Amino acid sequence: MSDLPVVLIVEDNPRNLKLARDVLEYAGFCVVVATTGEEAVEQARTSLPDVILMDLQLPGIDGFAALEQIRGHEPTAHIPIVALTAFAMHRDRERALLSGFSGYLEKPISVREFPAQVRRHLPRREAPEP
Repeated sequence: MSDLPVVLIVEDNPRNLKLARDVLEYAGFCVVVATTGEEAVEQARTSLPDVILMDLQLPGIDGFAALEQIRGHEPTAHIPIVALTAFAMHRDRERALLSGFSGYLEKPISVREFPAQVRRHLPRREAPEP
């Protein structure tokens, strides 16, 4: 991998995935993807991304179960995992944060704000400016 920050996007909707990926790649991120919770756990373990953006509703195991598995594996336990979801009620945000997510971003994403929102969750190193 390169010196670019690596973002794992976990999203089962092809249109949402393409938009998020295109925006982040244009902003200078290296993007890896998963479309199920199981793939998310495997990708987290193999690519060791700098941050994970996780949809909550996924085929197979959901985002909460994937979060638990990633947090339960020592080499991936430290990775910031941000809920990226269309759920927009206050209790949904609260549930995600209480479950161990590092942050919460709502869909649809703002193309202008999304890269900066992701940068805020990067550990210890600066992401490139767009």
